[in-house]
Amino acid sequence: MAGASSSSLNLEDVPSVDLMTELLRRMKCSSKPDKRVILVGPPGSGKGTQSPIIKDEYCLCHLATGDMLRAAVAAKSPLGIKAKEAMDKGELVSDDLVVGIIDEALKKPSCQKGFILDGFPRTVVQAQKLDEMLENRGAKVDKVLNFAIDDAILEERITGRWIHPSSGRAYHTKFAPPKGPGVDDVTGEPLIQRKDDTAAVLKSRLEAFHKQTEPVIDYYNKKGIVANLPAEKPPQEVTADVKKALS
Repeated sequence: MAGASSSSLNLEDVPSVDLMTELLRRMKCSSKPDKRVILVGPPGSGKGTQSPIIKDEYCLCHLATGDMLRAAVAAKSPLGIKAKEAMDKGELVSDDLVVGIIDEALKKPSCQKGFILDGFPRTVVQAQKLDEMLENRGAKVDKVLNFAIDDAILEERITGRWIHPSSGRAYHTKFAPPKGPGVDDVTGEPLIQRKDDTAAVLKSRLEAFHKQTEPVIDYYNKKGIVANLPAEKPPQEVTADVKKALS
């Protein structure tokens, strides 16, 4: 890449052990099949736990559209400038722009073997635009992992979380209760619940999630590429199910 060397890392300054580790990783990855995976699941369903495992196991890049938009804006790329104009006006960034930013990201060496998309597509129109863009690259979505979990279980997982604000110590009324009800084990100070962890907030988030994503799941179901994962299982078992679904 001409002109990139001044801004990017000078390889002469990278320690040999890091270079060798990266080369070995790339050699190991070269034999892996390409995979393009979408993760769908409500807040608290465990996607965040599984995605780094999937990324390492299959040599994929992790594309979180929110982070990518912020990065494009910071880098002042042509698409980033357009995205910033929309954000400054308080508008939503258009689907075409988001898909364009994903398209740009796929040119990176780390995305050579494919990607994990998290938090996108959220609508059927976005799913169609993503399919079109991938088709132009001679690619397609291989699997949609649907982290299916009962709302009641999620409610128990999330609304049971309490934290000690000054230390960050976390408790759970059922799974990791404090020694004394409602107080921190170490200081005896009262525990608080984050705004997002209350039942009312969770209920509205889940309602919005189901309403928005069910049509997207249906869209991919018709293509026969959805794997429903019972996400209430312990993380190791979910990982085993993920590997089975992707093999």
